[in-house]
Amino acid sequence: MRNIILKYTLKIGLLVAIAIISLILIYYKVTSNKEVTIKEDILIHQNKLEEKFLNKTDYSFEDPKVILNPYEISPLTALIIFETKDSATITITVKGKDENTDITNTFTPAKKHIIPVYGLYADTNNEIIIQNGKKKKTIHIQTGKLPQDLVLPTEIEKNEEELNDDLYFVTPSSTGYTTAYDQNGDVRWYLTENFIWDIKRLANGNLLLSTNRLVNPPYYMTGLSEMNLLGKIYYEYSLPGGYHHDVFEMENGNLLVASDHFEDETVEDYIVEIDRKNGEIIKEIDLKKILPIDSGNNIYTTDYDWFHNNSIWYDKNTNSITLSGRHKDAVININYDTLELNWILGDKSGWDKKYHKYFFEKENDETEWQWAQHAAMVLPNGNIFLFDNGNNRSKTEKGAVPAKNNYSRGVIYNMNTDSMKINQVWQYGKELGSDFYSPYISDVDYLEDNHYIIHSGGTSYKNNEVQNEPAGLTKVDELKSTTVEIKDNEEIFKLTLPTNTYRVEKMSLYADDEFKTGKGVRFGDLGSTQPTTNHSILLFTKKIDREYKKHDIKVTKEFDRLVVNGTFKKSDKVEIILDNVFDKKTYNMIISKKPYTALCVDLFNEEEKKNGINVTKYINDKGLNGRYYIYIKINKKIYNTKQYVEFR
Repeated sequence: MRNIILKYTLKIGLLVAIAIISLILIYYKVTSNKEVTIKEDILIHQNKLEEKFLNKTDYSFEDPKVILNPYEISPLTALIIFETKDSATITITVKGKDENTDITNTFTPAKKHIIPVYGLYADTNNEIIIQNGKKKKTIHIQTGKLPQDLVLPTEIEKNEEELNDDLYFVTPSSTGYTTAYDQNGDVRWYLTENFIWDIKRLANGNLLLSTNRLVNPPYYMTGLSEMNLLGKIYYEYSLPGGYHHDVFEMENGNLLVASDHFEDETVEDYIVEIDRKNGEIIKEIDLKKILPIDSGNNIYTTDYDWFHNNSIWYDKNTNSITLSGRHKDAVININYDTLELNWILGDKSGWDKKYHKYFFEKENDETEWQWAQHAAMVLPNGNIFLFDNGNNRSKTEKGAVPAKNNYSRGVIYNMNTDSMKINQVWQYGKELGSDFYSPYISDVDYLEDNHYIIHSGGTSYKNNEVQNEPAGLTKVDELKSTTVEIKDNEEIFKLTLPTNTYRVEKMSLYADDEFKTGKGVRFGDLGSTQPTTNHSILLFTKKIDREYKKHDIKVTKEFDRLVVNGTFKKSDKVEIILDNVFDKKTYNMIISKKPYTALCVDLFNEEEKKNGINVTKYINDKGLNGRYYIYIKINKKIYNTKQYVEFR
């Protein structure tokens, strides 16, 4: 009996001791750790700005309130706020450098007026004329200088008689500024945040761009932002597979998005339809279930980036979607309901014979195939319009055309899906030779019949010789992008920039959009980040030391995830450990320049091999709840960062 009592006494004592030690550890953590830096949500920040400038609205037409860059990301915009006794129709004119570049707009009648001002010049005391019936008032708005790294045109050619006050909205190829140039080449609008990929005008007049946050390197963004030109974000859509390259607004308002499914260890072969009203994914298209991965490949194909979809176009007349597979030199069309393959446009060399029935045959020798194409679209008459980058004009290195002898072009094909015959009906660019050659990115746009934009965005030179690789993969001396507007086969505008740019859209500054106030809404989520099964023991951890500090590690909490950034060598083994005492999760940090590599080769130069590269790990908050203490394991040494993060 004594032995039993002693046994239970020892067990109780041991449990009490463990409990006391646990409480001491918890107390130590609670009192000695600090919360990580929290980055303010852009939607919350913009709402605070709005509440501040709207707290008083009793300004008059004679003495209005003027706010430059009201949402702090669009420096060449402003708001003019005032009230009128009766409902009034207000017209404003932002004076240009000449009458061809004046920007004028008339607003819906109202008593309370919140007037967006677009098209200001940088570093200028801009003149704005406000008109209320016969009353006129002139306001001056002084703007700041352009950022030093914002790119200005090196050449402008124009036929003024054929142009209007529409601007050319240019998006960067990676980092940079989404910028709008007028017909003189002057910057009249730009965003300071890094919104990349395409810029589109939605049916409601708002703009659709990427978000300004990566979900994975090298260029996969967390989703999409719907905003106005002031930079006010109305809606943000988050996606587990992120967003890249292109998005299409369907007639019902839903969005078809080029996304990824990283769990499959492939990229740029996944498309989703999201419900615009709530951000829910209502359709998923996995191209691996439609096309063969190992058929029709060109020299750029890899196991993980086998298709490289760079455009999406839905055609309601045929209920089909058209996609552009750069790494197969193929434009494909599939039935949107059944997801069955309808046809393939391109050279059928290297394709399995059972797919040959989907290919078109040329009607004549003048028809040329496209290579590594971008921006495929269906025109109102059913023709296919695309940018033929022309890479190698062959699927093999043996038959490759050198860059100096090559060309890129915009091209239109007429196709007969009954006879499976194809005819090239229009092209522009071949006659320009290698000066218009772009081995990546680029764009075409249809404005109206016989009126097009052709954008060669990725030309680069080394030792005065045009290059055959994207500029990011090789050292070059000079970059160039060329945008040409063609009307009735005549060049009416040409814009040359000393950089590489992704796409160009010609749009007016003012549309039928209605300026609305209120906090922006976010739909969707980024999904959960899967931890590894490794369970490190945390009893013996190291304090922050010189070895740890040399990695320059920064930990930040965004509204929906933890972001860990640092500099490491390729050989380093790094893990992030989140511990909330009763649960522990470990996440591997991949030391790679491009862990989800698309197009690019993960090569380290000598400096990077010696000093390491800067990498980032994103840990999404889905599935995490409560307080977690943060440890970083570097090459078997576990460091206590003395920081914690709260997930709610």
